[in-house]
Amino acid sequence: MPRARRGDVHAYAELVERYRHVAFRTAYLVTRSSADAEDAAQEAFVKAYYALGRFREDAPFRPWLLRIVTNEARNRHRSARRREGLAVRLAEGRLGDAAPSPEAAALEDETRRVLLAAVERLPERDRLVIAYRYFLQLSESETAHALGVRSGTVKSRLSRALARLRAQVPDLEDLRMEAIDG
Repeated sequence: MPRARRGDVHAYAELVERYRHVAFRTAYLVTRSSADAEDAAQEAFVKAYYALGRFREDAPFRPWLLRIVTNEARNRHRSARRREGLAVRLAEGRLGDAAPSPEAAALEDETRRVLLAAVERLPERDRLVIAYRYFLQLSESETAHALGVRSGTVKSRLSRALARLRAQVPDLEDLRMEAIDG
């Protein structure tokens, strides 16, 4: 990061490569469009590059960048008024060493489909806090920084968002909500 702040373009290119996937996924959560998400992420990297001088060296880069990405994606989403479906791809593979049985794999796929459909129906504020915390696996403080709120606000928003999610899927506990919630 210090090299990039001093204007080393190659060092910034390394940061872009490291964070491009999470930037795209974050933008996609807001725009719900692959093309808009790609444009928003790309524009956010350009804006972040020009804002490096204002970046606090003691602050974590990832949440700072994701806040820029989110703002850019929101701007694009508002102007385009797109209402496409949300298709979040979970970055993590299946847990454990053994391959799941076909039945378990089918149940896991169905669970993921039901949960993602329910998350898609949530308001943007709820989708973002759930996505940052669980899909992108940001810490509470990183989520707070990315959303531009306090850690306590993340806790309360997350609690309310998960309650809304549970209300949408009454049998969510049967669908292994503890995997997300715990």
